[in-house]
Amino acid sequence: MLKFLALLTLLASAAVHAQAPLQTDLPLKYLEQANVDSRDQSLVIFLHGYGSNEQDLFSIKDDLPAQYTYLSVRAPMVMEEGSYQWFRKKGEGAYNGETDDLKTSAQLLLDFVAQAAKKYHTEPDKVVLVGFSQGAIMSYEVALRHPEAVGGIAALSGRILPVLKSELQPDEKRQSLAIFIGHGTADKRLPFSDGTEANSLLKSASLEPEFHAYEGVGHNISADELKDLSAWLQRLNP
Repeated sequence: MLKFLALLTLLASAAVHAQAPLQTDLPLKYLEQANVDSRDQSLVIFLHGYGSNEQDLFSIKDDLPAQYTYLSVRAPMVMEEGSYQWFRKKGEGAYNGETDDLKTSAQLLLDFVAQAAKKYHTEPDKVVLVGFSQGAIMSYEVALRHPEAVGGIAALSGRILPVLKSELQPDEKRQSLAIFIGHGTADKRLPFSDGTEANSLLKSASLEPEFHAYEGVGHNISADELKDLSAWLQRLNP
């Protein structure tokens, strides 16, 4: 009986993975959930955090608007089997963003976004990056430096790196960017102050982020945050 149950578990797991095979036709590997006719649909691209992979955020699509196209991207730098990162931190103290691998990953992600928009017949203003932790950092890097590439970003438990902070000035090209910031007040990995500082910095650059604080939440995504994120996405692209 135990062997039979184990077999069922394996089959169920295989079935889940079979529903979303890893795609390799774009600059970064990814999972997809697309409608039969994805033309002009909103395109949401998930960016996972440090040491994770493309499976990590893919399941939250079930709590978000069903009509959208969802892609979940694997970061390009391998740590070990099933574990990836967008950039390496060098030296002591907080990472400031001064490494070539960050620039390389940002360019790969920018190319991925452009090619994905073409593949799924979507305009750039309907593309939204949803990043968690290191993925949130990447969403800031790409969108704030190349605002023409996306319509919005959701930065969950992230921060804006010092190098980008120092270069961020008011720019008319960014004015159409929609920005959602979500951060738990009990986050010990990337403290809550990282979220409030990002919010203040963006406001000083004449942007209007939608900021959400989640009381008592650590370095993770809460059910309330998913509800707020879903509502924000719906307002962006009904």
